[in-house]
Amino acid sequence: MTAATPPLEAPPLEAVVAGIAHAARLAGRKPADVTLIAVSKTHEAAAIRPLLDAGHRVFGENRVAEAAAKWPALREAYPGVALHLIGQLQSNKADEAVALFDAIHAVDRPSLVEALGKAMAKSGRRPDCFVQVNIGAEEQKGGCAIADLSALLDSARGAGLPVVGLMCIPPADLEPAPYFALLAKLAREAGLDRLSMGMSSDYATAVTLGATHVRVGSALFGARGSAAA
Repeated sequence: MTAATPPLEAPPLEAVVAGIAHAARLAGRKPADVTLIAVSKTHEAAAIRPLLDAGHRVFGENRVAEAAAKWPALREAYPGVALHLIGQLQSNKADEAVALFDAIHAVDRPSLVEALGKAMAKSGRRPDCFVQVNIGAEEQKGGCAIADLSALLDSARGAGLPVVGLMCIPPADLEPAPYFALLAKLAREAGLDRLSMGMSSDYATAVTLGATHVRVGSALFGARGSAAA
């Protein structure tokens, strides 16, 4: 008796896109309203090109220097790439970040707001900015305290930053849904409609709770040490 042929698994990009679409429809949302940021940090150009060849154009990096080393050539070969900085940003790297990235997801303190405001005024480039909230009040994580969010938003807007939304990373090993729901509530109260939340393990939950940007690394590229998102 011949064994049945096992079903073919979808390529990672197709599987993640399908998962986002399914979660969006469950929540009564349009899949097109969710942007998949393929987190390419720590991965070489050879690992990134298959996604580019498949038509994906939105990528996330953690470090300015790493992105500057590998993305100019890729962008020349693949027009239309949007690059998002999703890692912590040092204030002294603000000029480079503004020049290189189309969105910055970790605006989290007044000194960075000031540096980004000066860099944007000097260069004329205005990448979208997400304010990162330390949603679980974890000492080891970046992000502003919830109690400080209103003041930081006022400061960012006053400095001319194009603040478009909020970003968070929930505590590890805890159910993320309450933290995603809280970020969505904070965004509504602040008059912001974009939410950068959800990674490989929880992006579907994030989408059902309103994520407009999900940051997916290991589900697309495979795990690579502790840096996979």
